Amino acid sequence: MTPPASVPVLSAEGLSVSFDGRTALSNVSLELPRGRIVSIIGPSGCGKTTLLRCFNRMNELVEGAHTAGAVRFEGFDLYAAHVDPVEVRRQIGMVFQQPTPFPKSVFDNVAFGPRASGFKGDLHALVEEVLSSAGLWPEVAAELDAPALALSAGQQQRLCIARTLAVKPSVLLMDEPTSALDPTATARIEALVHSLKGTYTVVIATHDLQQAARLSDLTAFLDGGDLVEYGPTETLFTNPRDPRTESYLTGRAR
Repeated sequence: MTPPASVPVLSAEGLSVSFDGRTALSNVSLELPRGRIVSIIGPSGCGKTTLLRCFNRMNELVEGAHTAGAVRFEGFDLYAAHVDPVEVRRQIGMVFQQPTPFPKSVFDNVAFGPRASGFKGDLHALVEEVLSSAGLWPEVAAELDAPALALSAGQQQRLCIARTLAVKPSVLLMDEPTSALDPTATARIEALVHSLKGTYTVVIATHDLQQAARLSDLTAFLDGGDLVEYGPTETLFTNPRDPRTESYLTGRAR
């Protein structure tokens, strides 16, 4: 049964994370509404990636990681003992800073997840669907058997997004998805993200303030592992409540 629209698709409650005793996040609480684009901003080392990886249980792959508090997906505890982290990562997909295509063909990259999960439908139609959603189909339709590693960096990143979408996640996490790309490729990724709004909940960790302002409905500002401020992007950028937010957005030293 689908949860009511009022239930946030993701939420954190008193979330704290440490690595070998070093605090990365401290008592973070926030709710991510369904079908919105949420940006996470803050200086390097503030906990952006750590927070993102809490949402699909990737931090537990790191030796010495300790997580306290609660993370809920559709109202259910993601860290409950009976929850399969592999299923979590299918429902909550992630795209990384550097494109990570498999050393396979374009087609096999996209088909990998559905095959692994036992997809019984028309695989070729699914591949075309998600490559079209990623804006890549016109560029690769005649080269599906070509090596994915032969694509440009921007094409590889869109391929990785298509590969993630192929398993039909509810949430798409993106960790600095355009930091390794040129302006043209960045614009294409941003247009793609905007097109996904409503169908998916998208959470983007970014150091690019202009990108956050352009794309997101809501923005969270982290500093030193603390959630300093969270709210509508326009309000946070134009009328921040906390002086730390204002200092960061204006580039003034604190």
